[in-house]
Amino acid sequence: MLKNFLTYLHYMKYKIFSELTYEVIEPTTYIFNIQVAKTLNQIIVNESISISPDLKFEEFSLTNSENRFLKLQINYGTFTISYNAIVEVVEKPINQDLFEFDTSIIELDNDVLPFISSRRHCESDKLLHFAKKEFGQLPNVYSKVKAINDWVFNSIEYISDSTNSSTSACDTLISRFGVCKDFAHLCIAFCRALDIPARYFTGYAANLIPPDIHACFEAYICGQWIIFDPTKLTNTKNLVKIANGKDASEVAVASYHGNTICTKMIVQCEEIIV
Repeated sequence: MLKNFLTYLHYMKYKIFSELTYEVIEPTTYIFNIQVAKTLNQIIVNESISISPDLKFEEFSLTNSENRFLKLQINYGTFTISYNAIVEVVEKPINQDLFEFDTSIIELDNDVLPFISSRRHCESDKLLHFAKKEFGQLPNVYSKVKAINDWVFNSIEYISDSTNSSTSACDTLISRFGVCKDFAHLCIAFCRALDIPARYFTGYAANLIPPDIHACFEAYICGQWIIFDPTKLTNTKNLVKIANGKDASEVAVASYHGNTICTKMIVQCEEIIV
């Protein structure tokens, strides 16, 4: 049934490729999050995972989640994991007529409630005063989120490889620099400080230079999850979703338990003209 909608809705097709190589120093368990999410507006035409040398792996998803993970273990040596996919993305309709209205917390769906709480990387509780002073006077949720997105773009300098996995929203606000992950975390923290649900987004981005897995954020506005890119490095219509989470720690491209080094990472996302 969803396939028939493509006749009437605008859609784009993408060719996805990612490849990661690791040197394993001691026994290590890995959890990868590189597969495209299966959602109502993303159709996976085909996909494949290959690992060299051949290793056993397990695919899994968490309860009530679209996120998809791969789990494997290796004792030593070097291995490469590769992911290929062809994906059709249907443009998600957004009802802008609702933007002038607000939704109270009591009216939120229960599955949205976890995205208004403070987190280690998005310390909204520490940013209440700042967020209310800068954005609290704006008339509705959409205007607040747009102002947050623009403020972070104008106030934070994008510097590649300038931060690490422990960098938080408060760190970024103080230092005034970061990468896409940090831009997203700061926007999420500001939104949650204003009781606006917000979640972390990772995806493959067409025309991103240099190619990489990109981080953005989504805000819940009048019953709709709306995506924003505070780095403004991409067109949000050219993103293929991998995962959502409360922050980056929930949807890391790769997390591991052991001792290992990533020696190579290749990411490609190309639009297929149809």
